[in-house]
Amino acid sequence: LGSMKPVIVVHGGAGRIFKEREEGCRAGVVRAALQGYTVLKQGGSAIDAVEEAVRSMEDDPHFNAGCGSVLNEKGEVEMDAIIMDGKNLNSGAVSAVKCIANPIKLARLVMEKTKHMLLTDHGAHLFAQTMGIPEVPGEKLITQRSRERWKKNLEPDSNPEEFQKDLGTVGAVAIDSEGNVACATSTGGLSNKLIGRVGDTACIGSGGYADNHSGATSTTGHGESIMKVVLARLILYHMEQGMSPEVAADTALDYMKTRVGGLGGVIVVNKAGEWAARFSTKQMSWATVEDDNLHYGIYAGEKYTKPVDEALASEREGL
Repeated sequence: LGSMKPVIVVHGGAGRIFKEREEGCRAGVVRAALQGYTVLKQGGSAIDAVEEAVRSMEDDPHFNAGCGSVLNEKGEVEMDAIIMDGKNLNSGAVSAVKCIANPIKLARLVMEKTKHMLLTDHGAHLFAQTMGIPEVPGEKLITQRSRERWKKNLEPDSNPEEFQKDLGTVGAVAIDSEGNVACATSTGGLSNKLIGRVGDTACIGSGGYADNHSGATSTTGHGESIMKVVLARLILYHMEQGMSPEVAADTALDYMKTRVGGLGGVIVVNKAGEWAARFSTKQMSWATVEDDNLHYGIYAGEKYTKPVDEALASEREGL
């Protein structure tokens, strides 16, 4: 193993997390962080760790990614995902994909098996078939909650903008023992969005960015606002100017808020293994593991800590 202490940070989306969903969101980000950390502890790469963490949240119906994704105007699930390797700036992304359980896995294959960085819709679907990724019926990804939300948003007096506040992209950033960083982000997008709408998640530099020279970040929040300021790359720029992860994150989020009125959240790790989880929304579920301690929270200023062995033991009991 290299000399770096591995760190993973995950988020389950910024916005408003309803009381009855808090526990599920907290458990989901903790599980994802522990799974990613297990990969790192076994000498795995940052890229494997972030993929594993995000896959875990895609499979968890509490989050707006994979199973549990929100529905577009036609009542279908269309998902976006990105993964990026800080070692060589390789990246893979998919947008507007349907009928697959884990868009993050497909993004990883785009990165590794094609000369391209982003495949969309039908082309991504054909590529998934070529790669032997099993198709799942669209209904399998739809939860009752997503369908109810979609119906509510169709009512003439509804205000989908109001509902967008509990957004919920999922993401992960990590640094491995070799000092390589990586990021991954995945989402079902905005509820009742136009067919074919692609947000920040699939866009390199907006939904995520990773560069060994500075660090890695994954974003969540109002996609159009994030794209306007290229939020992920902006944070790394601030770190290149000498800011700590926390100050860089706050500075970029503040700029997005004042310049375009957009709210969001970010997770960051720098090349020294320092991390931050910051948000301008009411809440963001997040978790991190470093130095064999698990930290997690949802509200501003909230930070629970427990030894990772204890957390892993209770995870195993819970299964």
